[in-house]
Amino acid sequence: MKKTRLSLTVAAVATAALTLSACSAGSGGTDTKKADDSVTLALSAAPTNLDFTSTSGAPITQALMTNVYETLITVNDSGELKPGLATEWEADEAGTEYTFELKDAVTFSNGDTFDANDVVFSFNRVKNDWVNGLKAKFDVVESVTAADDNTVKVKLATPSQDFLFDLTTSVGAIFTETGVDDLANKPVGTGPFTISEWVNGERLVFSARDDYHGDEIKVSSVTFRYFADPIAATNALSAGDVDGVANLLAPELLSKFDADENFTVINGESSGQVTLSLNNKAAPFDDIRVRQAVLYAIDEQAVIDTAWAGYGSHVESFAAPADPYYEDLNDLYPYDPERAKQLLAEAGHESLNITYTVPNLSYATSSAEIVASQLAAVGINAEIKTVEFPAVWIDEVFTQKNYQMTTINHAEPRDLLNMFNNPDYYIGYDNSAIAPLVAAAKTADPEEYKQNMRAVSRQILTDAASGVLFLWPNLAVVKADLEGFPVDEVRTGLDLSKLRWKQ
Repeated sequence: MKKTRLSLTVAAVATAALTLSACSAGSGGTDTKKADDSVTLALSAAPTNLDFTSTSGAPITQALMTNVYETLITVNDSGELKPGLATEWEADEAGTEYTFELKDAVTFSNGDTFDANDVVFSFNRVKNDWVNGLKAKFDVVESVTAADDNTVKVKLATPSQDFLFDLTTSVGAIFTETGVDDLANKPVGTGPFTISEWVNGERLVFSARDDYHGDEIKVSSVTFRYFADPIAATNALSAGDVDGVANLLAPELLSKFDADENFTVINGESSGQVTLSLNNKAAPFDDIRVRQAVLYAIDEQAVIDTAWAGYGSHVESFAAPADPYYEDLNDLYPYDPERAKQLLAEAGHESLNITYTVPNLSYATSSAEIVASQLAAVGINAEIKTVEFPAVWIDEVFTQKNYQMTTINHAEPRDLLNMFNNPDYYIGYDNSAIAPLVAAAKTADPEEYKQNMRAVSRQILTDAASGVLFLWPNLAVVKADLEGFPVDEVRTGLDLSKLRWKQ
């Protein structure tokens, strides 16, 4: 089998929960020629709708960002900022006003011409109309104006070291005013694809645009088919009904392909963090000693080895290794069951019952079994409650905050401040200790920013706000003659623009 292998270093970026699986040797490989140039991929977690401005959840942005919606700035596999819909940009000496020069001859999929007014409309809409909590990334934006059709000026209330990177994420997506009437069903963007069909929970079909302003797209369409069961996805690949699976949710299946040259196995990087999220506002996790006890009780490498077949990396910090302010904090909470028992006794909880609410995604359910076993060893009985993802988990855990402990893959890149500098976020962390550090970091020069953000990261972990079980690896299996599948997921979306069939 042809293999693309990247070592799982700690430089990683975002990904969403996708179910994939692989097939046995035989049908569906390179010996079977396709009748057309379309591509079908198997995924697991389907979006509940197509409007990420009002609905949280990585499956929406994974599907639409890069493919349907584009941003002024993009980020490459090394984390460097690159031109997108903006050809160049500069900041004034104070670092509070940015000027963006825009690309010419760009149209939206509904025929509208892209210009500076669309940027003004899109950025103001984040501040005024978005419901998604990610809108907080634009709190620093004071005003957005069009100097002319091809020039946009953005005024910030204070200098921000995060602003340019935030523009590469979903809050930076560019919309046209005539294309937002039905975002939940009919997204309109400047990207290389349009959505030609969407059957909720079953499939999402992308059609390549003939008038795309960028490089020519080499496939006519890409279909996402959603499978709740990894075995069903495996059977579909085996039967030739799909051409690949993205973000493999059954890593133990990779061994089946080691000798099969009909398929390419991808072992790439991501900074998605599989968390052990603790509700800081709900007993018993409103007590720092209980939160610290949980972190001491968890052997993350055992979770990786047992639940995820050894794939993934142990990183204790919520700053991902690709972040400029990352530092190795793995020694802060070594595996120490005796220390966990001591802390629980100090908190008056030598025996403790909690509910562990997990989404019905394989990485979460398999990790939960190991975590529950390790917690039981220190006197914490964690009753696992499995709920449907995304609808029930988002409503019950994320929105209503009706939970004690959960596990989820946080796929949004550089999401540290969104998670912990907002006490109303579902984790409910008291940000009073880090708020001054965050404020100082955002207005500092790059080196001071880095040092302040490292202090923020250390404080969050000192407070045991929550834990990271492992960094999410980007595992996939595709037919060997399908080229251009992303090896690393360093962007918010699963980029389909490079897919092509080998001639």
